[in-house]
Amino acid sequence: MVFSSAVFLFVFLPAVFLLERMARDVRLKNALLLAASLIFYAFGQAVYLPLLLISVLLNYLCGLLVAGRFPKLGVGLAVAGGIGMLAVYKYADFAIGTINGLLGLSLPLTGISLPIGISFFTFQGLSYVVDVYRDRSLVSRSFIKVLLYISFFPQLIAGPIVKYHDIDKEIDARCTTPYQTALGVRRFICGLSKKLLLSNAMGQMADAVFGLPAGEIGMFAAWTGAICYSLQIYFDFSGYSDMAIGMGHMFGFHFLENFNYPYASTTIKEFWRRWHISLSTWFRDYLYIPLGGNRRGRGRTWTNRFIVFFATGLWHGASWNFVLWGLWHGLFSVLEDCGALPSRWFKGKLIGRIYTLLIVVLGFTLFRADTLSQAGAMFAAMFTGIGLDWTGTATVCALFTPAFAVTLLLALALSFPLAKRLEPKREAVTFAGALVLLVLCMFNLSAGTFNPFIYFRF
Repeated sequence: MVFSSAVFLFVFLPAVFLLERMARDVRLKNALLLAASLIFYAFGQAVYLPLLLISVLLNYLCGLLVAGRFPKLGVGLAVAGGIGMLAVYKYADFAIGTINGLLGLSLPLTGISLPIGISFFTFQGLSYVVDVYRDRSLVSRSFIKVLLYISFFPQLIAGPIVKYHDIDKEIDARCTTPYQTALGVRRFICGLSKKLLLSNAMGQMADAVFGLPAGEIGMFAAWTGAICYSLQIYFDFSGYSDMAIGMGHMFGFHFLENFNYPYASTTIKEFWRRWHISLSTWFRDYLYIPLGGNRRGRGRTWTNRFIVFFATGLWHGASWNFVLWGLWHGLFSVLEDCGALPSRWFKGKLIGRIYTLLIVVLGFTLFRADTLSQAGAMFAAMFTGIGLDWTGTATVCALFTPAFAVTLLLALALSFPLAKRLEPKREAVTFAGALVLLVLCMFNLSAGTFNPFIYFRF
């Protein structure tokens, strides 16, 4: 984490909140939030703070070009600059390693470390320039506003990806009432609880299973590890999104939802309308539609889908595991669209949920595996590892304590909309429940069990 969890929760966030509330003028509030955001980023990777500033400056200047006499030049420079930075800092060693493997060469790797949040702040900058190209009235003449929009610390390093037109008016004028602040704090605590109390517990089991040698996994351990990782990544990322949305409310900003019970989906297409919504809509608006979307015939539509899912996988990481994970989802999206898997078989039905969960869990197994060979070993164990391999089973059973069993059942229940229907109607009860969760989180943190968010590395 950029800050240690305790420093962030009990020092940084309260200090920034109090200073922001003490400021009367919105320009001073923005200056405080901007300074806090830059300190937040620099605390973890000060060496890459200039890169963040250069990225924002490039998009700011390109926005002015787009709104002026050179719109196509502005967009071209923004795309070239953004993709170029990703190519150098995120994909250079991946490309070199792939070339070495294919051609038998020994080209040296660059060894460049990955800047925190580069995928998120690059995509936000690109979306700003493209939106200005589509509507010149969105351009900002203030570099400070654009810098605050891209670097705002609640969503800087792990999203959600925010579009400028969603918050540009709130940068200039926003209202923060005690009630909105309380809602933000409650949402933040719920997100923190997802991470500390659910995701971390699922992650311990998943890490144990994925750490087993290939020949010692067995069917029981493989399915347990795959399911636990699917729960871990959902509560990890949706938890961070809840925290970001909650912090946004605390400071007067309203970010759009990023998750909507994706595991309740009955098709893969529906899953992507519910999972990481800000990313899927980004690719829809800035890649799929410019490629032609579904307007140029079925063949071109399916090609565009595969391109989008290839890019989605590659966005998550410089590894063939991520690329194949994206193409795996693209395959079933196209199969549903072309009628090979008619949606009428699945939509709104239990069999649809089972089908979707199976595809998603298998996909996340590939996503989590360190190598393709490990993914292959997991799949082999899941479908051919009949019996209970003693090493894998013993590992799982040792971690399958009563406390873990309760946590697993709770995680499964909270993954579906049933949990929302059971939510207390009285807000006083929900706020009291949030306080209880906060106390549990504090005990959890005191035990030193916090792990970094998964999406920090993207």
